[in-house]
Amino acid sequence: MSRVVHFEIMADNPEKVLSFYSSVFGWQSQKWEGPEDYWLIITGSEGQGINGGLAKKQEGGPSLINVVDVESVDEFVAKVEAAGGSIAVPKMAIPGVGWLAYGIDPEGTMFGMMQSDESAA
Repeated sequence: MSRVVHFEIMADNPEKVLSFYSSVFGWQSQKWEGPEDYWLIITGSEGQGINGGLAKKQEGGPSLINVVDVESVDEFVAKVEAAGGSIAVPKMAIPGVGWLAYGIDPEGTMFGMMQSDESAA
């Protein structure tokens, strides 16, 4: 069974939002060294929970996206479409991390699907 393993917050002012979550929940953040402006969010190391990330919000885009771990992005893209959903962003490489695609469920909620693969480029 695939599980939510990551969340993404989309913000118009990333620094302000990162400061907010740090102040409220004590979350820590670190700028990702990849090709996009992206910050990794560490929510803690004890108990249940997941970590996430923060990126600049795209006009008309969602404010929050849950990312689900899948064995094969290609397989799950096909499942999304067969079940009545659509693909908002096709499969793309996240260098050193894996493969990512974004789907939309039948009611318009966006979600991510991540296939771990450190050789992705």
